[in-house]
Amino acid sequence: MPSEKILASKQEYVAQLAEKLKNAACGVIVDYKGITVADDTVLRKGLREAEIDYFVVKNTLLKRAAEIAGIEGIDDVLEGTTAIALAKEDIVTAPKLLYKQEEASNGAFAIKKGFVDGKAISKEEVVAYAKLPTKETLLSQLVFMLQSPIQKLAIAISEIEKKNA
Repeated sequence: MPSEKILASKQEYVAQLAEKLKNAACGVIVDYKGITVADDTVLRKGLREAEIDYFVVKNTLLKRAAEIAGIEGIDDVLEGTTAIALAKEDIVTAPKLLYKQEEASNGAFAIKKGFVDGKAISKEEVVAYAKLPTKETLLSQLVFMLQSPIQKLAIAISEIEKKNA
């Protein structure tokens, strides 16, 4: 049986992890088995720059923290090597970076599951988030769509003017 000190330490860790899970807009659970140190370093740097918290976690502790945070449906993937990426605001960047790593690793690194706003999502849904265009791309598409009717109106007016001249 573990000592009181170790038990208290684990309980404190679970409470802190549960708080992180509650405050996260998005989380992605991955299997990092087989990733090289160099690739892991590059991945961690990219996640850190995007302000995404990424760390290795014990499955039993993550399971308990998820229960406390009210996140259901992730227990089935909590086996083997597990790491988690938590984003406080952006729900697209973490899936993008982790999916990119999964594609580059040829099976050595795999997305298991994720959650968005406390609701579990499948690996396929995480990949769908990863394939969404960036915010900048979406904004430029919106600007183009807003400009398009104005341009068509200007062309139509120009053509009417040419006919009347």
